[in-house]
Amino acid sequence: MLFNSYIFIFAFLPIMLVGYFLLLRQRLVLGSKIWLVGGSLFFYGYWSAIYIPLLLGSIFVNFFVGSVFSDKYPLKISRKALLVFGILFNIALLGFFKYTDFFLENFNGIFAANIPLPHIVLPLGISFFTFTQIAFLVDAYKNEVKEYNLLHYMLFVTYFPHLLAGPILHHKEMMPQFANKWNFAVRWRNITIGLFLFSIGLFKKVVIADTFAQWANAGFDTSTILNFFEAWATSLSYTLQLYFDFSGYVDMAIGMSLMFNIRLPLNFNSPYKAKDIQDFWRRWHITLSRFLRDYIYIPLGGNKVSRIRNYLNLFSVFFIGGIWHGASWMFVIWGALHGFAIVIHRLWKDLGFRMWGWLGWFITFNFVNIAWVFFRAENWESAQKVLVGMLGLNGVMLPNALANKLPFLENYGIQFGSWLRATDMNTITDPLFLAFFIVFAVWSKNSTYFSSVMKTDRVHQIAISLMLFAGIIMLERHSEFLYFRF
Repeated sequence: MLFNSYIFIFAFLPIMLVGYFLLLRQRLVLGSKIWLVGGSLFFYGYWSAIYIPLLLGSIFVNFFVGSVFSDKYPLKISRKALLVFGILFNIALLGFFKYTDFFLENFNGIFAANIPLPHIVLPLGISFFTFTQIAFLVDAYKNEVKEYNLLHYMLFVTYFPHLLAGPILHHKEMMPQFANKWNFAVRWRNITIGLFLFSIGLFKKVVIADTFAQWANAGFDTSTILNFFEAWATSLSYTLQLYFDFSGYVDMAIGMSLMFNIRLPLNFNSPYKAKDIQDFWRRWHITLSRFLRDYIYIPLGGNKVSRIRNYLNLFSVFFIGGIWHGASWMFVIWGALHGFAIVIHRLWKDLGFRMWGWLGWFITFNFVNIAWVFFRAENWESAQKVLVGMLGLNGVMLPNALANKLPFLENYGIQFGSWLRATDMNTITDPLFLAFFIVFAVWSKNSTYFSSVMKTDRVHQIAISLMLFAGIIMLERHSEFLYFRF
């Protein structure tokens, strides 16, 4: 079930809200939690019920392992060995579903074997609920988990706003909210702000991201050759598509969760404003960056090791992050690029160098944009096609309308013809639309800011209504969120 679907907006979400608060009004707190768990499992199984046992099995194993760390059970093995077992269980589960085909395909290529690929369908949200549960196990190992209740743990993992694509949560930041009696009553301001955020997210997804998707898909998947402007239009379209798609999902998730009086952590903070690559990762997918820092970087020694070891730790974190995103060499390359970038940034700082803010932003934005090419490309040939075009090696094409005004440019290899045809940008307004949202993504305030200063007056009510209306009328072309398959 998609957030951007009629059945979710007009049926599932209202039913879940009304049922939840009706049960709380009758002081049936346990029943309200069962309602949320049951509804979340229905939400997950709506797409394919076959993977509900997988989700439940993962929950039961992780809860049992985490519970053994408490004082209720005498340990017959070392705590560290139990933690290693729990982490390996989660990694093995994720690896089987996500990487089996990838490993077999590469094994066949290296050893000239012919092992048939099982083509395992990736369960929705497995990357996110796996990392969520690894974080729980590590917190339990550190005695940072305060209570062990199976129903509460099921609610923590399955809570439907975050289940499929994050944010990645901590047990200690979520469960106290479900137990807080001040969250048991309807808070109309929370519902208003939640609806506002949901409207922004819906608008981002179906109006902005899905528009850019048409151009990005045309450039990456349909065209066979891209000139200079077509290649840049393709890469920038995907850069904006991914941001508005994923941040749109998060806005919807945070908004609908706030309607239940539950606050999910911030996951985006205007990442394309970043002036260096470290700043970018403090703004992009913040809960993933937090996970990688707390559960990989710091255990590896963080910055409390030698300088060379610290550089290796930094690179390893982003390399692992690339692999986590998907079973493809393109994700490996993308992760390695960001690993090298963060190492270069740290070396630059260690040497005491500084850079003008505008230049740092320009380099960072263009690096991120180029790296996204590998993130989007299905294979090396697809990435090469876009990158070659971006370098101008396939020529530079300008609109025919400029041929009479700028004929001297032909002396410098500039051609005139059907401009941007390969990206389906057929009119001059399409590039202007692209340019506008580049400026918007870089310079505008974000949804978190607008929600923090929002007032429940008529102006904001009209704004909510207009964004909801625009999003709803575009639902006929709805598509799934990009991160649903990660």
